[in-house]
Amino acid sequence: MNAEAAHRFDYEIAQQGTKISNALNLLRTQQYPPDARKGLRKFQIAEVADFMGVTQSHLRQLHTEGKGPEVETVSGRRYYTASQMLELRDFLEANKKSDRRIYVPHRRDGEALQVLSVVNFKGGSGKTTTAAHLSQYLALTGHRVLAIDLDPQASLTSLFGIQPELDETVSLYETLRFDEERKPLGEIIQRTNIPGLDVVPANLLLQEYEYDVPLAISGKKGQEGRLFHTRILNAVKDVDADYDLVIIDCPPQLGYLTITALMASTGILITIHPQMLDIMSMSQFLMMLGGIMTSVADAGAEIRVKWFRYLVTRFEPTDIPQAQMVGFMQSMFAQNMLNNHVLKSTAISDASIKKQSLYEVERSEFVRATYDRAIESLNAVNGEVADLIHKTWGRK
Repeated sequence: MNAEAAHRFDYEIAQQGTKISNALNLLRTQQYPPDARKGLRKFQIAEVADFMGVTQSHLRQLHTEGKGPEVETVSGRRYYTASQMLELRDFLEANKKSDRRIYVPHRRDGEALQVLSVVNFKGGSGKTTTAAHLSQYLALTGHRVLAIDLDPQASLTSLFGIQPELDETVSLYETLRFDEERKPLGEIIQRTNIPGLDVVPANLLLQEYEYDVPLAISGKKGQEGRLFHTRILNAVKDVDADYDLVIIDCPPQLGYLTITALMASTGILITIHPQMLDIMSMSQFLMMLGGIMTSVADAGAEIRVKWFRYLVTRFEPTDIPQAQMVGFMQSMFAQNMLNNHVLKSTAISDASIKKQSLYEVERSEFVRATYDRAIESLNAVNGEVADLIHKTWGRK
């Protein structure tokens, strides 16, 4: 290909990229009028009771007695906004009769900020879907959550309704960079449509970190470069008081971005699709990961990880080969596997087409049994992860 043809090809590719971006923005404007920003539906009393850990009859009694927030009633059904759920938590916490019950699960004195990285070496394992649903679930159950999209492809950012190339968003790279233009983490955090959940978006500039680190190590900032693995850990210290949990969606590669996230993590969630090729890929990932973290630890870095778990995603229980793969994994390291799995569901995939999670869509948009089956598996997985986090804090 000569120079003229190459320029023509580059121009055509760029034009197609712009065309796709504009089409996606038009779709977003139509879906989230009037300002292309995501809203959030209201939640029925059964959902609220599950998130709160109380009975529906208790919520009905509070409403009858005029206690807690005044909620909307349609055809005899009560609907709560996410903000009203937080108000209700505050009311229950202030009026509880036993200290054993916790309605507002914020960190207490002596409980450290928990950083959880969701990782896999292979794309398509449900990593971003897991990070999105987990962060939203934790926020809806009363935690203060910061989600960090560390993947330059920005899938999590897109799922949260942000289009990086059009919204002029900055990414964590602005906090990780080694020059004088570095910004504190607090300046790049954005609110989401769910109260209690904020996000640090991603963009393609994040990829520059993979080139910056070796240059910093070999250049004038050698010492700072050699301590690259502390940059996320140091960044979150600036917002430590504002959050209980940080959820990091890592890129599907074991580069400097992923290593920096893992060295800041107190928990690691490894997503795995139960098929032979995926498990083979995961074995290579684990061997590389173990070697790298050992090398970094030998260099004086602190390993902060308190727990790690394998999460089976897109699982079809009736698929015999998949069930065999799950059994194979359980026979080797049952103590490191989550007991619950994320089931493969058209409800989850159909919601993602609209850039929504299953917590954001209306149940009425799906076959009821399909939705219920999917949401039950997500709640079981996310609840199990929440329990691990609480145990790390020393709670029963």
